[in-house]
Amino acid sequence: MQEKPKLTDRQQQILDLVQSAIERTGAPPTRAEIAAELGFKSANAAEEHLQALARKGVIELVGGTSRGIRLKSDTLRALAESRVKQFSLPLQSLAQLSLPLVGRVAAGSPILAQEHIDQTYVVEASMFPRRPDYLLKVRGMSMRDAGIMDGDLLAVQKAKEAKNGQIVVARLGDEVTVKRFKRVRGHVELLPENPDFEPIIVGGEDPFELEGITVGLIRNTMLM
Repeated sequence: MQEKPKLTDRQQQILDLVQSAIERTGAPPTRAEIAAELGFKSANAAEEHLQALARKGVIELVGGTSRGIRLKSDTLRALAESRVKQFSLPLQSLAQLSLPLVGRVAAGSPILAQEHIDQTYVVEASMFPRRPDYLLKVRGMSMRDAGIMDGDLLAVQKAKEAKNGQIVVARLGDEVTVKRFKRVRGHVELLPENPDFEPIIVGGEDPFELEGITVGLIRNTMLM
């Protein structure tokens, strides 16, 4: 059995911050956000600690994106195991989840309607900080800088409300989109994480429905 890597207090603090951000918003923090939270003078200091965590195998750094930080599956599993021990939950169902993969969504019908389900995947519950209800395949690169790439499978928890900054699945008329949520006076903004894409402004009369909040992401290759 592989030994758990030893982290310094500062490295553990950064790892906890990354985990907390993913749980709260569905995406990891930027280097600048880590620096601001922990009082570093620059984002470079945060980058050095992240590189050390990557060398110890607890995170993976994805180049070319400001939020390209991923928790390794072993790290997620260890976090989940610690929670299970802490709360002593004797539930075998914690080990695995059966999640439907949602394909194209028809206008006017529920996102989990049977005709939308392409297939079902069985995955480890420890991969996610919160229990998802379904998987949604990402189409396009509008969320690239949040580390969400074309073909990725987003784990989504059903929700009708979201906090500013969370990455959500929203329905706009006939289309389902993944964007960062922001509510401002009188309207909702759905923000991309790629400068090549424009924000979507949703007015009070526009057809809009919140379908869920992202609670994790897996590369399609992990399910093969």
